[in-house]
Amino acid sequence: MRVRRACAWALCALAALASAAMADVKLPPLIGDNMVLQRGIKATIWGTADQGEQVTVSIGSQKATATPGADGTWAVKLEPLDAGGPLELTVAGKNTLTLKNVLVGDVWVCSGQSNMQMNLGGCANAKAEIEKADCPKIRLFQVRLTVAAEPQTETQGAWAECSPKSVPGFTGVGYFFGRDLQKDLGIPIGLIQSAWGGTPAESWTTRPTMEANPELKPMLDRWTAAVAAYPETKKKHDEQLAAWKAAAEKAKAEGKNPPQQPRGPNDPAKNPSMPSGLYNANIHPLIRYAIKGAIWYQGESNAGRSYQYRVLFPAMIADWRKAWGQGDFPFFWVQLANFMAVDKEPAESGWAELREAQTMTLSLPATGQAVIIDIGEARDIHPKNKQDVGRRLELAALKVAYAKDTVASGPVYDSMKVDGAKAILKFKDVGGGLAAPALKDPVTENGPTLEKCFGVALTPELRPKTDVYGFAIAGDDKKFVWADAKIEGDTVVVTSDKVAKPVAVRYAWGNNPICNLYNKEGLPACPFRTDDWPGVTAGKK
Repeated sequence: MRVRRACAWALCALAALASAAMADVKLPPLIGDNMVLQRGIKATIWGTADQGEQVTVSIGSQKATATPGADGTWAVKLEPLDAGGPLELTVAGKNTLTLKNVLVGDVWVCSGQSNMQMNLGGCANAKAEIEKADCPKIRLFQVRLTVAAEPQTETQGAWAECSPKSVPGFTGVGYFFGRDLQKDLGIPIGLIQSAWGGTPAESWTTRPTMEANPELKPMLDRWTAAVAAYPETKKKHDEQLAAWKAAAEKAKAEGKNPPQQPRGPNDPAKNPSMPSGLYNANIHPLIRYAIKGAIWYQGESNAGRSYQYRVLFPAMIADWRKAWGQGDFPFFWVQLANFMAVDKEPAESGWAELREAQTMTLSLPATGQAVIIDIGEARDIHPKNKQDVGRRLELAALKVAYAKDTVASGPVYDSMKVDGAKAILKFKDVGGGLAAPALKDPVTENGPTLEKCFGVALTPELRPKTDVYGFAIAGDDKKFVWADAKIEGDTVVVTSDKVAKPVAVRYAWGNNPICNLYNKEGLPACPFRTDDWPGVTAGKK
């Protein structure tokens, strides 16, 4: 009898524990200690609990309640909060969770490919930068990267105070952007890193958007074909692998070198280049979290299809804005840096066309661009000077997102007038005036030497005598030659004794152009061309 009673009590206790476990209020990793809540708008707090369980969220003097539905999910919207903290946020149901050290400020998503993913430990002056990165008003969240065929609701990660211990593995560009913003605005800054090296923009774009656009659908069709072919491709590889193993064992027994192992196909389900795969896994789980805006550093992986980027990139931005439901939130990006060999003569360039596509995307509202055509490295696709990249992004943010009266851009081409043999170019965003500083070492305080920038010594052949470097000019024959250029007020006058009647002018048009047009605030001119002649990537999708 006693044994039966003991068993009954044990079963009741287990049932009670199971019921309590099911009843626990739970929060996603994005909602946790050390987080930054977006100021000035209604921020959402969400999680799971038992159906019908009342959940109360409290912060400061606010309280909001919600009741989970049949799927066990709940959400509340807080009334807008002012910047400040630290605060405690409690979530109470059948259990109570208390989140500590919560700040209220501005939250920025930091996304893109490897130059955004590149951590602070790999940047210029890393040791000194890490040592002084004790910034408790900056908070860091690093998304644990995965790939998914369908949109996900949760990601993994945790908020941390910015410190010499937490920051070395965090995005360098994102950190410098956030550091400068926090210093200039004096408010808490939250940074969410979601970036994956070597990935194209279509991986970060939703499938419905690409399906609906005839310019983008070919990417989905190619991927669908690759997925369908994978089982047969893998079967053939497995057969080749078995044959290789037998041949390798035989070679070893005979004292010979084994044949080269056959490379296997990538499993589409795990490939970060999957269209929408990174949006689904690493952006969609973030969209309920209120943000100020996003910064983006990507494009290298799309340079072979630069004309398509004119459609893809703005479509992706519109995608994100629609998903977040916060209207046209600020979105800023980094234009591709100079990279690879210097052209001895003017040439077509997929990288130049990609930069052009990025610049064209400025037609969207609340956008801005950091031009870094002067701080790249010829032999390194990951230039180490991320300090100036972050600073130039921050300048764009100050002007566009915060309405500060600041010069946020270098000179931007406005118009061209032809007067005889002269092409007279007018510019916007000249700030205190146009300038053409002498090319010198180093380019910037944090930047590489000229030799690193261009990969070669700047001989007279590569650097003809002129006031402003980087201009090329063409006539009716559409053949560009290097031009002489000089600054006259807010214009640049471009000529060549080889072109009697100019038709088109290009500036900094190439993979790694030698160029030195700035405004007096030290910001480089944006590369451009006045023609619209088809380039090397026209028609590629």
